[in-house]
Amino acid sequence: MGVEEEYLLVDPDTFLPVPWAEDVRRIAGLGPLTEEGEVQDELLQAQVEVATPVCTELEEVGGHLLRLRHVLASAAEERGCRLVATGAAPVRSAEPVPVTPKPRYRKLEGVGRLLVDEQLISGMHVHVAVPDPETGVAVLNRIRVWLPTLLAMSANSPVWDGRDTGFASWRTIVFGRWPVSGPPPYFHGYADYEQRLDALVASGVISDRGQLYWQARLSDRFPTVEVRCQDVQLRADDAVMLAGIVRALVTVAIAEEKAGTAQPLCRPELLQAATWHAARHGLDGSLVDPEGIRRSSGDVLCMLLRHITGALEESADYREVSSLVHRLLQEGTPADRQRRAVTEGGMPALGALLLGALSAG
Repeated sequence: MGVEEEYLLVDPDTFLPVPWAEDVRRIAGLGPLTEEGEVQDELLQAQVEVATPVCTELEEVGGHLLRLRHVLASAAEERGCRLVATGAAPVRSAEPVPVTPKPRYRKLEGVGRLLVDEQLISGMHVHVAVPDPETGVAVLNRIRVWLPTLLAMSANSPVWDGRDTGFASWRTIVFGRWPVSGPPPYFHGYADYEQRLDALVASGVISDRGQLYWQARLSDRFPTVEVRCQDVQLRADDAVMLAGIVRALVTVAIAEEKAGTAQPLCRPELLQAATWHAARHGLDGSLVDPEGIRRSSGDVLCMLLRHITGALEESADYREVSSLVHRLLQEGTPADRQRRAVTEGGMPALGALLLGALSAG
């Protein structure tokens, strides 16, 4: 497995995004702790992305994320800005952040205009290896019903333009405006998956497969399933928790496919509604479970743990993941922590939280 995280670069005093990604990447690339390809650019010049090497243990994931966060935070500070791991920029300038000067990004700018200007959002992507594309599509069909739960657990973007949006994951709402986004549909095998992707590109509405922004998809670069629904996490150990859960979900899905277990079916409109509800509320109250039944968030998280316990025990991850899930239930989501900071001390307290949490865990 591997994990990608996106971060924002902000002014240390105003917390406004600053377009210094190229400088920060260059400074970080000169350090002894980064490997080629681990630090990448993003759509806007106030964003940077990291990608861990291939990992087999959760301890590796956590170690690499802490290392990369430290390298980039040090590089940002040297440049005169700060690195923050929040799903949406808490404040924005009236002037849009420039787009990274790459042909693909320029093309998106021409298509998306204001939508591109508002892509000051940061996600977390988890890649898990699958033996072949046919199995990968079967995995997508089986894990899609759990994506709203993962989204609710990861919610970390409640503040936008200096005020509470009312949503735990505003990033999900912003990102959902692209033409191909949200939960993936159900596919009748790999051939169906390929035909539908080809039809989307052929329509001309999207220019390439890179614009397939489903919350889970097959990676075009790696032999993996890529789960993309999560906001970037305040703390690295919460990212580790989510990575462990995603890997366990994939493991269970592969085992169920081999055993011929009936696939969970969820109508697309219900799954879309469950996604919106998760983005709106996070874990505050209720979630829609994989069967489409509204239950307490705690009950749905217990259902999730029961579903993946065998896989977590097989990988020796159960103790770590379950303890982090219980901590999440006690402390709330990162969005809850952001809101508590704003309530207690306004935007200065939120800034202190974002800066202090980056290397925690």
